[in-house]
Formats: sequence, structure tokens, C-alpha cells
Amino acid sequence: MADSRDMYVVHSLFRREFPAAAALVRTVAADDAPTTARVADHVLLLTGALHTHHTGEDTHVWPKLLQRGPDEIAPLVQTMESQHESLHAALADVEERATVWRRTATEADREALAAALDALIPPMSAHLDAEEAHVLTLIDKHLTDEEWAEAGKHGLASARKSQLPMIFGMLLHDARPEHTESLRAVIPGPVWFVLSRLGPVAYGRYARRLGLDRVSAA
Repeated sequence: MADSRDMYVVHSLFRREFPAAAALVRTVAADDAPTTARVADHVLLLTGALHTHHTGEDTHVWPKLLQRGPDEIAPLVQTMESQHESLHAALADVEERATVWRRTATEADREALAAALDALIPPMSAHLDAEEAHVLTLIDKHLTDEEWAEAGKHGLASARKSQLPMIFGMLLHDARPEHTESLRAVIPGPVWFVLSRLGPVAYGRYARRLGLDRVSAA
């Protein structure tokens, strides 16, 4: 059966990177167009990753749980789906404001994006907590390892190949060993061999270029 502990790795990325992104946005000087573009693109990368994560669950997880689980879990799955819809609206707001700020590089649009990120983080965190507390055991009980791997492949397939090492390094950045092993179990061996070596280097370089390392240390 499935081993969904690799979900903790993905959730850790979102819990770490979204607050860091909000802090990073606030460090960008008004009218600094090149830095604004880089940071806005980073925010859009994160929102795209969270969209993809939720789409994978909507497509590969919730229907199987509803089909195979007891009737009592239907309200829980419906809650997860409802939270996804609410988060989708918050993500759309962040994406709209990031796109505007990328174009204008003004202080007002910068602060509007930072506020939108601040508003997204609490409901996102509550949703991730609820999944870990109530859903992972159901996944392990009702999905096979092959089916769970399909959900993981959905996320990898959506990433641009040029960004894949960096994103993989972002995933591994502060992952606990037991969660890393669970992630390794759902990734083909040759892919893991390459990305687990290139990823941390690529993410470190990316974080330094953006200034994420300074924000995280603050």
C-alpha cells in the first residue's frame, strides 16, 4: 500500500517558502525592475507548485478515497475539496498581484502582493495541518503505492525541465531523513541519483541569487 510520508516533504516546502517569499517581496526597492521581475517570478513559481499539488490530489487522491473508503470519510474529503477551492481564490489573488507588481515595480503594488501572501499563509497552513492529521492514514490504507506514485509524477511532470533540479533541491532542503526515504521510493532510481546530487547545489545558487538565504536567516 501507499506510504504517504513524502507528503511531509512537499508540505515543508510550502510552509517554508511562502513566508520567506512574503519577507523577500518586502525587501525589494521601489522601481528596481530587474529584482522585482526575479522575485515576482519566484512567487509565481510557488503558486504554480501549490496549484499543481492540489490538482494532483483532486485528480488522483480524492476520487479513490471516496470510492474505496467508508461513507464516513465523505465529509472529510468534501472539506479538503472546499479548502482547495478557497485556496484557489487566494492563490489567484496572489498571482494577479504578482503579475501587476512585475510590470510596475511600484511600492504600492509590492505591498499589495506582500499582503496577499500574508492572507494566503494561514488558511494554507491550516489545510496542510488537516491533511497530515486526517488524510495521510487514509491514503496509506486505501491507495496502492503505484497509485500514490502517480500523484507524485503529476507534480514532477508539470515542472519545466530546466527548473527541475532547483525544485528538487528546494524539496530536499530541510526534509527529515525518513521523509526523504519515502520520497525516494516513488521516484525512479536514475532520476533520484541525478536530482539528489544536482538539486541542493541548484537550489543553493537560486536562493543566493534571490536573497532567500538572507531572508531565511533573519
